[in-house]
Amino acid sequence: MASRLISAMGLDASIAHRFSARNILTAKDALCRTELELMELLDVPLDVVLLAISCISKKSCPPCHTILSVLKERMKNEPQLGHLPTLLGPLDQALCGGIPFGVITELVGPAGIGKTQFCLMLTVLAVMPDPFGGLNGSVIYFDTEQRFTSQRMVEIAQHKFPNILFTEAMIKQLAARVFVIVPTSVTELLDRCKFAEDTSNNN
Repeated sequence: MASRLISAMGLDASIAHRFSARNILTAKDALCRTELELMELLDVPLDVVLLAISCISKKSCPPCHTILSVLKERMKNEPQLGHLPTLLGPLDQALCGGIPFGVITELVGPAGIGKTQFCLMLTVLAVMPDPFGGLNGSVIYFDTEQRFTSQRMVEIAQHKFPNILFTEAMIKQLAARVFVIVPTSVTELLDRCKFAEDTSNNN
């Protein structure tokens, strides 16, 4: 939203031209300056600046939603998108079926509480075949803390599904569906996420 062009916001042509002439091209360029700075740069009265800022703010800000409207939208979409059951009965019940698809789920808790183990378990469930409660899919695991261990993932899988994962070939087949990325900076993490999203959309 901040990168939206001022020229496309329906401002009066004369004030829009003044913004452009001072190289104030986007909503961010304008909203990062004070009213007094804009008065000086654009050489216009305060009321003109305030009117322009109001218009730019309305056009560039995302629409507001109440918590109730967000909840209703989620309840409407969740049955269509589905869930990934965690196989932890009380948790699945609390989550109305498991981890919901199509949204970001954040795990929060102190160190050592089991967040990494839980993520490894979800990884196993995502790559397991459909008949065994899995998604028969692939996983991109962003390991920002460099704590992912394939050995631990295999141990969790074998413990949870002892009658299925008893051959080396089966384990290799599932492990081949897990792609681990270890970003070394926030920029790299964002770039990798964007690349993964673009690749997913193209497929």
